[in-house]
Amino acid sequence: MTKVLTHWSLAFITAFAMLFIHYDNGTIVETARLKGFDFLQQQDPPVASQDIGIITIDEASLEKYGQWPWKRDVLAEIIWQLRETGAGIIVLPILFSEYDRLAGDQALLEALAGNGVVIGQNGSFKADKNGVPRGVAKIGDPLPFLFEWTGMLGPIPEFGENADGVGVLNTVPEIDGVVRRLPMLMRVGNDVYPAIAIELIRVAVGEPSYQVKSNAGGIDKMRVPGYPIIQTDSNARIWLRWNKKFPEISASEPERFTEFTGKTVIIGVTADGIAGVIASPKGGQFNYMPSAVAIQNILDGDTISRPYWAFLTELGTTFSVGFLLVMLGRFAPYWLAGFSIILFAGGVGYASWYAWVNYLYLLDATMPLATILIVGLHAIFLRFVLEFFEKQKIKKQFAGYASPTVVRILQENPALIKDGMKREVSICFSDLRGFTPLGESFGDDVKGLTNIMNGYMDAITQPVLDMNGMIIKYIGDASMHVHNAPIDDPEHPKSAVKCGLDMLKAVEKFNEKLEKDGRPRVGMGAGINTGLGYLGEMGSTQRHSYDVLGDSVSTAARIESKCKEYGCVLLVGENTYEKTKDDFFYLKVDDLAVKGKTVGIGIWTVLDDTKPAWRTSQKYHIQMHELYRQQKFDEAIKLCDQLHSNFDGKMEGYYDMWKERCEYMKTQPLPKNWNGVFIATTK
Repeated sequence: MTKVLTHWSLAFITAFAMLFIHYDNGTIVETARLKGFDFLQQQDPPVASQDIGIITIDEASLEKYGQWPWKRDVLAEIIWQLRETGAGIIVLPILFSEYDRLAGDQALLEALAGNGVVIGQNGSFKADKNGVPRGVAKIGDPLPFLFEWTGMLGPIPEFGENADGVGVLNTVPEIDGVVRRLPMLMRVGNDVYPAIAIELIRVAVGEPSYQVKSNAGGIDKMRVPGYPIIQTDSNARIWLRWNKKFPEISASEPERFTEFTGKTVIIGVTADGIAGVIASPKGGQFNYMPSAVAIQNILDGDTISRPYWAFLTELGTTFSVGFLLVMLGRFAPYWLAGFSIILFAGGVGYASWYAWVNYLYLLDATMPLATILIVGLHAIFLRFVLEFFEKQKIKKQFAGYASPTVVRILQENPALIKDGMKREVSICFSDLRGFTPLGESFGDDVKGLTNIMNGYMDAITQPVLDMNGMIIKYIGDASMHVHNAPIDDPEHPKSAVKCGLDMLKAVEKFNEKLEKDGRPRVGMGAGINTGLGYLGEMGSTQRHSYDVLGDSVSTAARIESKCKEYGCVLLVGENTYEKTKDDFFYLKVDDLAVKGKTVGIGIWTVLDDTKPAWRTSQKYHIQMHELYRQQKFDEAIKLCDQLHSNFDGKMEGYYDMWKERCEYMKTQPLPKNWNGVFIATTK
């Protein structure tokens, strides 16, 4: 539970961090968002303008008219030439803040007067500068939302009075220096100043002012009376759609001015060394281009917008997709989680592109995409890390108790351990015989005894691992292991018996080492029982381990405890016998009611070999037990004597015990319904 909570908490922390970053407008984040918008613009094919032409002041113009700045009567002449060819509104994006030292002002004044010319002024951070403001009809108070200059550097008064329009030339780049938005209205104190692009619209319509509606969120609507509403953002800015391609004619070629008949004409400087350059989403542009693009966008009515619902859409997308990816990263297969990241990223990118292509909506795909990638990859990575450490924990916990195959399965399916299960299992208890003389042979050499005991445990553990059983615990010189848990083993009774026989063989090999070292031999007793078990991690919150509980477990332990009494080394319970009787050579040992039980169970011993003579002896062994149940104890004793040395001496201890049992039963008053079940009084 702790790890699940850790995974979720960290993933949600990441998601909320991304949301915070999304709307923090930090430099890196905001730049990434803007670059995302640039990508959309870069996919926009160029469209030739039918409304605007550019008269370029280029190198050829400088060669013809002289170095820049020109005497203003040259500009006047160009204006007159354009008028003669029927040009529309003329935009002269040049700042005439000082008088012409070459005495050309009068000629330009005459060209400006009544000829539909719009000239420029510049926002300034000097308070002593005064420009030419325009009247604004206001609903609400738009001033707090407009870009503010300290002062406005306007044209000389005569030019301001004679020109039909005066507009602000300044661009306001984004934090990365790229011009993407252009303010249509700006302010100095309480005075409002239009950009040259919107001023051109006012001049064309012939209106003296603007209409602006604002609310608590910013600028709501803006228009020139008699002209459709101009879509701006809350700060009266328009997003420039940089897909316009404008025809150009050099100022040195007045004979071509007829090509711009009826068009709005912008006179722009393009000559190397004097042309101002700004950065745009499509690369470097001359400084008159934002105004040209803005004018064309307004005329076309295809201004880009960030709709009012964009924020909530991006927020909802970021949160919901982030949440889904946390869930998928935590619970879904890795391939599905990875595919979901690609699918969600593609969906967000496509939605942003679709909104742009069809509606000119700018939807911020950058941060939802970043959230998808960061949260999604975080969730997957965290899951991988948690699973890695979980696998390492499982490996550390079970490496010495289960085979590599079992450990690998447990690593892939931790629920097999944690969730617990109820199923039929085969349990085996084993115990060392002969520890006392072995321990005495080491005297005070505790280290030597410890090493030899570890060697013994290694010997009896390996067969368990080979059969994909699991060691549950070591109890001093005893051990407990289980088959069919936590992984499936359909033939677990057979596996348990085979494992028991292999453990006996391993003890024999261990004894060879002991004899070589001059140490006493040891033996082993093992008891196996098949039945229902309850399995899982058990213990306290501070210390726990994988364990098996159930009546079948205690029965197996008590069966093992009877090995010494019966003189046998490997005993199995009735359930185990019934499921494996065709696979091994069995001899019935007893019908025993273990301590605490009133119902007897059959107990068998299994021998590690099958010889033809043993089959014959097996028949007499069965007959002996039948005589015992019939209370014919003397006849049973005779068969004990006959069988004593059979089975290669492996059962001598048992027959000695059974003979004593028969002698004892002869002295006991037995009920008429006695069925041969021996009731144990000890464990």
